[in-house]
Amino acid sequence: MISRRRSPALAILAGALLAAAVPPFGWWPTAFIGVAIWDRLLAGAPPRARFLRSFLMAVAWFAPTMLWMVDLTAIGYPVAVIVYSSMVGVAGLAVPGRADRSWIRWIAVPAAFTLAEITRWTLPFGGVPLATTAMSQAAAPLGQIARVLCAIGVVFAVAVVGVALSAAWERRWAVACGSLAGVVALLGFAMVAPRGHQVGELRVAVVQGGGPQGTHAATSDARAVFRRHLDASEAIHTPVDLVVWPENVVDVEGPIGANPEGSALSALAEKLDTTLVAGVTEGVDPRTFTNVAQVYLPDGSAGDRYEKVRRVPFGEYVPMRTFIEWAAGADSGLPARDAQIGTGPAVLHTPAGPLAVAISWEIFFTNRGRDGVLHGGELLLNPTNGSSYWLTEVQSQQVASSRLRAIENDRWVLQAAPTGFSAIVDPSGGLVARTDISERAVLEHTVGERSGDTIATRIGPNPMVVVSILLVVLAWWLALGRPIPGRRRPSGSRSS
Repeated sequence: MISRRRSPALAILAGALLAAAVPPFGWWPTAFIGVAIWDRLLAGAPPRARFLRSFLMAVAWFAPTMLWMVDLTAIGYPVAVIVYSSMVGVAGLAVPGRADRSWIRWIAVPAAFTLAEITRWTLPFGGVPLATTAMSQAAAPLGQIARVLCAIGVVFAVAVVGVALSAAWERRWAVACGSLAGVVALLGFAMVAPRGHQVGELRVAVVQGGGPQGTHAATSDARAVFRRHLDASEAIHTPVDLVVWPENVVDVEGPIGANPEGSALSALAEKLDTTLVAGVTEGVDPRTFTNVAQVYLPDGSAGDRYEKVRRVPFGEYVPMRTFIEWAAGADSGLPARDAQIGTGPAVLHTPAGPLAVAISWEIFFTNRGRDGVLHGGELLLNPTNGSSYWLTEVQSQQVASSRLRAIENDRWVLQAAPTGFSAIVDPSGGLVARTDISERAVLEHTVGERSGDTIATRIGPNPMVVVSILLVVLAWWLALGRPIPGRRRPSGSRSS
C-alpha cells in the first residue's frame, strides 16, 4: 500500500503522465504508466482515499489538457475540471481496493477507467470527449483497436496495459504476461478484421484561408474571412472532383441563396467544374442560427445540405440559458444565439458520391461519423473552425479524433479549418498531410472512395460499455466473497 504522505504526489504524477500522452504533447507510452500508478494508488486504500486519489489524479490530467476551455467559458473551465475529475473519483470507488487479492482489483481497473471515460464523453450536456486516453493512442499501435471496438475499446486496452505494468511491479508475471498477450492478440485481430474496400478515386482539395488565430465571430470581419477562402481557392489545380471549405467561413443573415456569398460559391463551383462543400452559418432570427455544410454542384446550382446535430455547449448554444445568463452577468461573453439542432442523417449526396460529414465538434463523437458511414458515406468530411482558440490543444486533439474516426470506419477523412489544422487522413489513421496554424494553404490529394463496414461501424461503442459494467459487477461479486455460480465454497470456509 502507498502511504498517505506519498499518495498526493503520486496521484499528481499519474495525472501528469496521462496528460503528457494527450496531444499536443503526444507521448503515448506515458498513458500506460499513469494507469499503472493509479492502480497502485487504489491497492488497499479505503473508499475515501480511493476517491480523493483518483480525483487528484484527474485534476492533474484535465487541468492542463482542457485549458482551451478558458477561452470558451472562463467560469466553465474550473467547473468542468471538477465535474470530470469527480467522475474519475467515482471510478476509483468502483474498484475494490483489497491489497490481498490484487487479481480482483485488476478485473475492475480497466473497466472502471473505461466507464469514467465514456461517462465524461456523454455527460453533462452531451459530454466533452477531449483530452481522452483514446486520442493519445491515435498515432500509436493501440489506436488500430478502434477498428473493432471503437475508440472506447482503445481506452480499455490502455488500462489493461497499465494493469500489466502494475502486476509486473508485484512480480505477478503470469498476470502481467497474460494481460499483455491479450492486448497483443486484440491488436492482431484488429489488423486482420474486416475492412471496407475501394470503389473509386477522387481528386480532392481542402482549402484553408489562413488569418490570425484567437479571433471570435463577434469581433472578426466575416467578409474578410470569406474573401480569404475565395482567394485561397484560386490555387486549386484542376481538374478536381471535390473541394472542401471549413465550417462557418460563410456567415450570412437569412438563406445563403439570398446573399451575394451564395452567388460567389456557385460561380466558384462552376468555374472549377467541381463539387464544392462549404461551411455556412445562416442567421435565422435574433436568437437562432443554422450551421450547415452546403453542397454546390459543378453547374453552379445548390445541392444537398447537412445541418449540424451535436452542438458545442456554451459555444453554439447556452444550456439553461435563463439561469446561466443571470448567473454569469451582462459581460459573460456567452453567445447571443443558439444553433438549431439538425435532424437528418450525417451524409451528403453529391456528384462526387455519398459523403459522410461530421461538422467540427461532431468529429469527437464516435457515433456521428459512424452514422454517416452507415448511411452510405464513402469518405468522411470534417469542416471545422478552431480559429477562436488561443492554443493548439483543440486543433491537435481534433486531428487525433479524425484519425480515430478514420480507423473506426475505414474511410479517408478530410478536415478543413480556416486557420488550422487542416488535414488529410488515410483509412488506417495515417496523417497524409497537415497545414500549419494561420497559413493560407490548399491540400490536394487523390483519395479512395470506400464501401463496406468495419466491426466498429457495425456494433458501435455500446458492447464495450456493457462489458465494462459487467466486469465491475464481477469484481465486486468476488471481492465481497460471493460464490461463483456453479462453484461450491469449501466446507468451513468463511468470507475474508
